[in-house]
Amino acid sequence: MSDTPGIVVTGASGRMGQMLIQTILESDKVHLVAALEREGHDWVGRDVGAAMGGADIGVLVSDDPLDAFAKAQAVIDFTAPDASVAFAGLAAQARAVHVIGTTGFDDSHLAAIERASHHAPIVRAGNMSLGVNLLTQLTKKVAAALDEDFDIEVIEAHHNMKVDAPSGTALMLGEAAAEGRGVALVDVRDSGRDGITGARKRGDIGFTAIRGGDIVGEHDVLFAAAGERIVLRHMATDRRVFARGAIKAALWGQGKAPGEYDMLDVLGL
Repeated sequence: MSDTPGIVVTGASGRMGQMLIQTILESDKVHLVAALEREGHDWVGRDVGAAMGGADIGVLVSDDPLDAFAKAQAVIDFTAPDASVAFAGLAAQARAVHVIGTTGFDDSHLAAIERASHHAPIVRAGNMSLGVNLLTQLTKKVAAALDEDFDIEVIEAHHNMKVDAPSGTALMLGEAAAEGRGVALVDVRDSGRDGITGARKRGDIGFTAIRGGDIVGEHDVLFAAAGERIVLRHMATDRRVFARGAIKAALWGQGKAPGEYDMLDVLGL
């Protein structure tokens, strides 16, 4: 038995699930104790290594999260809002660190996650990469330095299978820009323009979402004024950056007090 923290990966068959499993298997700092899929999925009961197209690794895909979490020190979860909320409650019962990379939450989801965080550490972030979290900090600083003569637009691009827009990362960047300006994003958010929209409102923070092909993730924060533009950009070309960040968060959370944390806490930014 390994003396490194044991990790459960939810949504094992998904893009991020498979990347997380591969990255965990390559790591000497954590080990895989379980891989989860929804009830009725054709991976359930199969060795996850074989299901991914490789050799058996001795871990069967399960549809029983309570049993899986009881064996783990951390759960890494890139699934869907309703599933993540259910996993948060179960991970809290098991006192396992819950790392959440899922996006698209509404207020009721976030309230449920906050309640679960009273019992165990939860690390939730719209993006797990070091570069994006640095970009978030830069966005806040630039927004604080520039007045409303500069329009702010967050432009994001993802693959054609992504189901939520704007992306969780885009919203995180928008929140950082709003915080830098000392306003609430809900009061200045401008998304989904179509038709005769009229002139842009001074001080609004706009969002543009692009979906196509296999784009992993690209985010620009545009500050545009008369005669000049500033563009802050991050481009991800490999999902492994998110997997590495999630594993870092799972390790960081070991021994932490119950509460809700983000990647800025993990990275000490």
